[in-house]
Amino acid sequence: MLSLRLYMFQRITALLMAPFVLGHLAVMIYAIQGGLDTAEILGRTQGSLLWFLFYGTFVVAVSIHGAIGLRSIAFEWGGLKGIVLEAFMWIAGLGLFALGARAVWTVTYAQGIGA
Repeated sequence: MLSLRLYMFQRITALLMAPFVLGHLAVMIYAIQGGLDTAEILGRTQGSLLWFLFYGTFVVAVSIHGAIGLRSIAFEWGGLKGIVLEAFMWIAGLGLFALGARAVWTVTYAQGIGA
């Protein structure tokens, strides 16, 4: 039953990520063609709840999707099982979330690059 739930979570997050990837690519193409530099991009994203929600939701979906995918690889290729496999999945998911959340916070709310 757990395998079915994880399978469904991974498929749902993939469906959720698809429009976010397309949106992100569209914004990047717009920024590059518009000749925007890093300061101008950050000027547009700083303090924006919309960008925070967009990229925050994206990070949550990627964290779940990636952790489940890494779990499958660790099981099939690494031979991990039981509690070690579950711990690996949770650590991977939380690590992905922490890295992504820091990036989203920096781009949308932190004052200055690397704050």
